[in-house]
Amino acid sequence: MLDDNLDPTISLDVKDGFEGNATPMGKATISDFGDVYSHYAAGCLDPAFCLLVETQAALRPDVARAVARAETIAGVFLETEESAALSDGAIDKAFAMIDAFEAGERAGGTAVKMASEGLDELLALPEPLRETALQSFQSQKWQGLTQGIRRLKLETGSQAEVELYRIEPGCTVPKHSHSGSEFTLVVAGGFSDETGSFGPGDLSLKGPEDTHQPTGDMDGVCYALAVRDGGLRFTGLMGVVQRLIGQ
Repeated sequence: MLDDNLDPTISLDVKDGFEGNATPMGKATISDFGDVYSHYAAGCLDPAFCLLVETQAALRPDVARAVARAETIAGVFLETEESAALSDGAIDKAFAMIDAFEAGERAGGTAVKMASEGLDELLALPEPLRETALQSFQSQKWQGLTQGIRRLKLETGSQAEVELYRIEPGCTVPKHSHSGSEFTLVVAGGFSDETGSFGPGDLSLKGPEDTHQPTGDMDGVCYALAVRDGGLRFTGLMGVVQRLIGQ
């Protein structure tokens, strides 16, 4: 678990900061992510990492407090800024953005209504992950990776790869490394790998030099949100298949 006295999270433009913090990369602490909350509060965090931060905050009160502090600080700095004149058409653009946001919320509500048998577990996910998963499920569907392992590609408007993993108890994700950085947030259940055990709210950090093989804990299905800036590189037989199909 993350240390309650520390602080956890991430972003494409600040990820280099923690790549040098831990060798090998494993469980993250809140102190690893000081800049992330600031980027989030300032509204300049990548959408994939916004989803990660907001989901983790929904799971962990200490993260929610850290985000709230960052937003308070950002608000103080905003109040000290000199006012500037609005550009031509700024008000029209603002109303257009509000209309687009409300349309998105209506679509999200439709996604929940369309949730049918077999989606009870998705409905149990914390917001905003639940709406994102339900909307993505309509077009992407679950993909089987290996026995007991499924993944759902999430649409977040980010260039990063974002996936929701469903790991059955005792089942193992094929051993793999990474072509970039990977950030995995446990949403429910838990898994263990070569660097330790991860439960709800824990964040696993992995880099190109790390190879691991996560196994789902035996006390229930594990759901994990993964954000990465590069693909997985499987080893063994899965690696051979991956190379044959050109992925």
